[in-house]
Amino acid sequence: GDMAEAPIDMWEMQLAFAIGLLGIYAGWRGSIAKMTGFYDLSGAVKTLLFGLIAGVIAASLIDLMILRNIRDASLNIFGIGTIAIIIAMAETSFALFILGRPKTVGLRASAPYGWTLGLGFGAMRSAHLNVRLFDPDLWEGAGFELSNIGFACILTMTICVGHASISAWQGSRIVEHDRARTFITSSLARATLIVVSVLAVFNPIILAFIAPLVALSWFPAQESWLPSGLTPAAKQA
Repeated sequence: GDMAEAPIDMWEMQLAFAIGLLGIYAGWRGSIAKMTGFYDLSGAVKTLLFGLIAGVIAASLIDLMILRNIRDASLNIFGIGTIAIIIAMAETSFALFILGRPKTVGLRASAPYGWTLGLGFGAMRSAHLNVRLFDPDLWEGAGFELSNIGFACILTMTICVGHASISAWQGSRIVEHDRARTFITSSLARATLIVVSVLAVFNPIILAFIAPLVALSWFPAQESWLPSGLTPAAKQA
């Protein structure tokens, strides 16, 4: 199809983006809401915006270089994996840069800011994939159906919480002055999240490979990574 034309109806597209943004709402309510008293929220919102902007760029690259190649069967898993790793490493570097800024580290806010950075990033990535999921031209299972709307919600939550958890973990390591080791680990985690979430648009069952891991990551994220920068007294409160 012509690139100038939207792949799906405008209101379907708006729903695809709305579901993506819902991921931010759900993730924000869970954690940051509890910590409002301890952190400068304007900083968290600013970090969320950085995540949204970076997420738009990453989503476009993923669409162009991974999703299309899967659709056209023009790239093998090694090619896809390589591209995913490069995008993931760029995302990891960006997170280290944003979360490792002296002011953020001084506030000991790297982990909660990491959480909001990841939510923003994940929301834009999800929105992009939701648009593809609603596009009946992608493959016979795609299209604007109730089952796919439901799956878009699950996909969005997995992607948003996944990226948020990885960034929060990175942030908690920055506060502990341990940056180098997190680079490889979080890049691999992000690359896995990218590849699996894109493949899930073509075969929803594939999401089962990472959804449980992402769900499990919620608990250490809430209990240890996010509060990592809080003083013992604040943790108690």
